[in-house]
Amino acid sequence: MLDAVTAISRGTRCVYGPGLRRYIFLPILVNMLVYGAMLHIVLERFSGWLASWMSAVPSWLEWLSWLIWPVFFICLLVVIFFTFTLVTHFIAAPFYGFLAAKVERQVIGREPLDERGLAKTAVDALGRELVKLGYILPRMALLFVLGWIPGLNLVAPLLWALFSAWVMAITYLDYPMDNNKVSFRDMRYRLSARWWQSFSFGGLVTLLTWIPLANLFLIPGAVAGAVLMWDYHYRNAPVLSR
Repeated sequence: MLDAVTAISRGTRCVYGPGLRRYIFLPILVNMLVYGAMLHIVLERFSGWLASWMSAVPSWLEWLSWLIWPVFFICLLVVIFFTFTLVTHFIAAPFYGFLAAKVERQVIGREPLDERGLAKTAVDALGRELVKLGYILPRMALLFVLGWIPGLNLVAPLLWALFSAWVMAITYLDYPMDNNKVSFRDMRYRLSARWWQSFSFGGLVTLLTWIPLANLFLIPGAVAGAVLMWDYHYRNAPVLSR
């Protein structure tokens, strides 16, 4: 039985082994540059953003400031995390799609159904990332609004955690599925049909992405792990009826 921990640990060993190492250093470099630039912006403006949020709290709720402040703080951290993740994955998606195809070929021993080459993989991957953003951003905005509603904002961190796991599952497991001509809608259906595997994999990837600097080197392993998960759990999962 292949679980998320085994898939990512095996995937990490694979991508740093002979034959695949050369495909991971460019996306790591790109991510380092993006993380550095965004981290600089966040460190300069974080306190101002938090103060602005707290100033919007109605006077009649000031007695709850001891509880609202940490909720806002956590929500702001999650929003920043999502922004980091979406930007870095959008930029690195062409490389990760190509890496997923190489892992499927060399480690799994199967040819992806959609053999597109590097250039077309890059173009198609960017288009797929836009589809993902169209799915993620409205739901992200809804959670952001819920974080401002008294009472509901107390469960916002839990909702963000579940949403983070689902988004990470979609983000990574979509690379091998896109390479195998699985539509975005069908991909979501397959993930729902194997919901425990999806949330456990996405939750673990979420935890890994929170590890400063180390996450840059673990992300390629998560891409390879997603290929292993695809082959073991999702390739023959129930498909969406046409």
